[in-house]
Amino acid sequence: MIILPGGGRVLVVTCRDISSLVVDRLCDQARGQNTTVTCFYFDFAARKEQSATAMLGSLLKQIVSGMEAIPEDISRAFQEQKKAIGGRGPLLIYIVKMLQTITSSQRTFVSIDALDECVTVHRVKILDSLKQILEKSPGTRVFITGRPHIRAEMEKRFGGKVISVPLCPNEEDIIRYILVRLRG
Repeated sequence: MIILPGGGRVLVVTCRDISSLVVDRLCDQARGQNTTVTCFYFDFAARKEQSATAMLGSLLKQIVSGMEAIPEDISRAFQEQKKAIGGRGPLLIYIVKMLQTITSSQRTFVSIDALDECVTVHRVKILDSLKQILEKSPGTRVFITGRPHIRAEMEKRFGGKVISVPLCPNEEDIIRYILVRLRG
């Protein structure tokens, strides 16, 4: 079992396919509580579409869709952006502010899978945005999976708040995986 650390810390796991298990577990534990669970899965094939704005906007949409009533300032921000040419969505800075507002008043878990597959320029913006959100939202916990090479980037942005858990499959896990794939 993985326990998400307290105090605005960030947990980084260097293994794939664990995020869905974590999200399922968190959703089970969050039932009936004032707790929100959000997730985003990066995909190498969709790198161009997965910007910081799109990713954080997706998290915001997940949170808002679970609310009984949309806060007035969030509704107003979306209405203002609709009036802009082409009806563009909110800018990253406004999405971050909205996430700060919402997550500061409720416990929130954010799971991000395969952050290493995000384009570097977007990854930097995402990490900076998450840092801003965590500074205003002490009840928010972030769980990230990715390959080991992003660990230094995470530690640079979050300092001593990163707990890294390297997970590697053992030989038995690999054999079981291959056998399942060969049968299916």
